[in-house]
Amino acid sequence: MAKNKTQYVCNACGADFPKWQGQCPACNEWNSLEETIEQKTQHRYASIAKTTPNQKLSEIALEDFGRISTGISEFDRVLGGGLVDAGVVLIGGDPGIGKSTLLLQTLANLSLESIPVMYVSGEESAAQIALRAKRIDSDAPDLVVYPEIQLDKILHSLESARPKVAVIDSIQTVYSDQLTSAPGSVAQVRECAAQLTRLAKSTGISLILVGHVTKEGNIAGPRVLEHIVDTVLYFEGDTQSSFRLVRAIKNRFGAVNELGVFAMTEKGLKGVNNPSALFLSQSSDSVPGACVLVTQEGSRPILVEIQALVDSSHIPNPRRLAVGLEQNRLAMLLAVMNRHAGISCFDQDVFLNAVGGVKISEPAADLAVLLAIQSSLKNKALPKDLVVFGEVGLAGEIRACPRGQERLREAAKLGFKKAIIPKANMPKGVQFDSMEIHAVERIEVALQLVRDF
Repeated sequence: MAKNKTQYVCNACGADFPKWQGQCPACNEWNSLEETIEQKTQHRYASIAKTTPNQKLSEIALEDFGRISTGISEFDRVLGGGLVDAGVVLIGGDPGIGKSTLLLQTLANLSLESIPVMYVSGEESAAQIALRAKRIDSDAPDLVVYPEIQLDKILHSLESARPKVAVIDSIQTVYSDQLTSAPGSVAQVRECAAQLTRLAKSTGISLILVGHVTKEGNIAGPRVLEHIVDTVLYFEGDTQSSFRLVRAIKNRFGAVNELGVFAMTEKGLKGVNNPSALFLSQSSDSVPGACVLVTQEGSRPILVEIQALVDSSHIPNPRRLAVGLEQNRLAMLLAVMNRHAGISCFDQDVFLNAVGGVKISEPAADLAVLLAIQSSLKNKALPKDLVVFGEVGLAGEIRACPRGQERLREAAKLGFKKAIIPKANMPKGVQFDSMEIHAVERIEVALQLVRDF
């Protein structure tokens, strides 16, 4: 078969050229030419496209896609209940954080359930994979290991073996002979991912792709890589810590922003059933500047301790530092507290931290942040059995948060007796009679309330 020719297409104007150039002659944009395969009138998938029938929505039979349990409850939670037939999952994270370990454990569990699986590795030899499996005590004699980076060989092997679940570790190491660029380039990653995804959809193989990340923390390669897959998972957490967080950024078959918590042990990654215990202080005494927040991660409420430190600044521009929370939102909340509650920190350094390395993106943390800042500024500790949640607006109002009753139920289960919540989230009835709930509408009322505790 004759080798397909490549061409270079400008991603700004769409002009194509036979050779790469630093500047596009058509639109004068720099570094905009990307290598692609030259499109032909008749390609290898033309016959499939011709035979695909048109169907009305009412005539399509609804098929109940079966879930494949990975044997790891936290991984199943992030996936939305397990792997889906013909689903493509992309998982990324920093080097050494545990991506390959988690997937090797998953395939080992599936293999022990007599489910055919295949581990395609472009980074390790078969002996190295066997050594790692022995180290984490993942005994799976029927697990098929295939060290290969050439795309056509991988496609042929997957099509011949037809495993139920397959792992490609990693997509940046796979290359196609149809392109002249090196493995890991934009063109190679896009073409290889598209071919593997097309195979998974046509054969029903549940495919998991491992993706490298850049120094900014994003998955390396084109953004289209995250668009064509069904699920995108990110590993979070510090490699120096024993805890790992897996977050679902995109999921066509489950909840978005779902969070799974794992602990790295000598035997691999183990799921943590009660993650709130990780993010709460182990101290028996309450300390100034600490406030417990009930945050919602996907379908799971989690209790996280927010710590604030307010100290006199010795420089003209006081520092504002937030770890695990959005720094721009911290500056906005300080302005709201100054305007509507009369508490100013213009000459104070303000440091904020979400304990445990968790990243909180929802605005329900606003009220907990302000109460922690006031507690540190006044050097007065909040009650240890107090939980807080609520979004703060620019006008000083406290807005409602979704799933308020689920948050309160989780806090009550862990023994908290007091809660400060938005008035719109006030539960009806006596289902929380064991908890003293204070519903507030304004930020100045909430700050005055904690002074009276």
